[in-house]
Amino acid sequence: MTNPTEERNARRLIWANGLQNIGDQIVAAKTVLPWLLQAAGAPGFLLALLVPIREAGSMLPQAAITGWVLRQTSRSKVWVIGSNGQFVSALGIGVAALFLRGWALGITVIVLLAALSLFRSMCSIASKDVQGKVISKGKRGLVTGRATMIGGVMGLVAGLAIAIFLGSHSPTWVLAAVVIASSFSWLFASIVFARIEYAKPAAPKNAPSANPWVRRCIAALKDDKAFRRFVLVRSMMLVTALATAFIVALAAESGNSIDTLGFFLIASGLASMVGGRISGIWSDRSSKNVMAGGALFGSIVLILVVLSSAFAPAQINTLVFPLSFFLITLAHTAIRVARKTYVMDMAEGDQRTRYVADANTLMGVVLLAVGALSGFIAIFGNEAALLFLAAIGLLGTISARGLKEVSAG
Repeated sequence: MTNPTEERNARRLIWANGLQNIGDQIVAAKTVLPWLLQAAGAPGFLLALLVPIREAGSMLPQAAITGWVLRQTSRSKVWVIGSNGQFVSALGIGVAALFLRGWALGITVIVLLAALSLFRSMCSIASKDVQGKVISKGKRGLVTGRATMIGGVMGLVAGLAIAIFLGSHSPTWVLAAVVIASSFSWLFASIVFARIEYAKPAAPKNAPSANPWVRRCIAALKDDKAFRRFVLVRSMMLVTALATAFIVALAAESGNSIDTLGFFLIASGLASMVGGRISGIWSDRSSKNVMAGGALFGSIVLILVVLSSAFAPAQINTLVFPLSFFLITLAHTAIRVARKTYVMDMAEGDQRTRYVADANTLMGVVLLAVGALSGFIAIFGNEAALLFLAAIGLLGTISARGLKEVSAG
């Protein structure tokens, strides 16, 4: 980057999104939060709601709030509001864990996690819009990848600390303190993001809020071939998003102490650190090929996990499950960076904002549907659910190769 302003903005985007990713790594619906609720005696029913609420909750509202976002002259202000909202929500979760137990804690965490997800949806729309304005095509994947890497490094550090210093009988307040401390990463992120420099356009006189968001999503799917194909491909990329829960379920009998949680955080952090760096560079060359490769890799890993679970001895599977968790998270990191880069490169201006919002809202619906279907299939065993997701991933690999190339190369 030779433009000094672009270089400053790139650093601020990397650190703002990196700080947000630190919160994501630690206040995580797939690892820390279920462990915290289980340790506090919350019912399993509420634990099962964590991932759907966190993932779908940050996607479903986006099309509905797009009109409000597009009426704002400063999209960075939208991001700052969203980041501060996530800070307050995560802080509330940590404080609740200090004083509540059982059903009371479970319901409180679910409500606050839903609020956190709503605020995250604001950041998701605004971030890609601002990044698309201030970072040139061919450099956006690198910025996204480096931000992911920062979150991964801190997740790795947190996992190592938990694995080394905490034992199976550590009190619940320790995890609550970790959540409280990590919540401040969103506060610091908002301070950094607010310093991004770019020309703010005048507010549009006729904001698109007049077009009902449901009708707009349906019209985009019907009339825009490029958007329709992207949503279809992204739907098949859920293989890596949903598989980790079933891998953890397979590994549950190998131990459930807090130091085991540390190893899963290490795997998640290491995967984000490595995957963010590499996939960011590759995505600037061809984001569609990174999506295809990530889905293929993830599907192969899942098939091998099922074979190992069925035929390998328990001692081997004790190593296979954490390793597969790492590999699937690595593939998921690559897919996330690639599909973010792809949607930023496939459109400009307000059209990009609509693409991001409409695609994420539709993906929230798809996530709930595929999650429910895979959960039903899991009645026949976690292995059956993993094979179902692997099949979707293989279809996604083929479909992603057929996307239009939009990267700078």
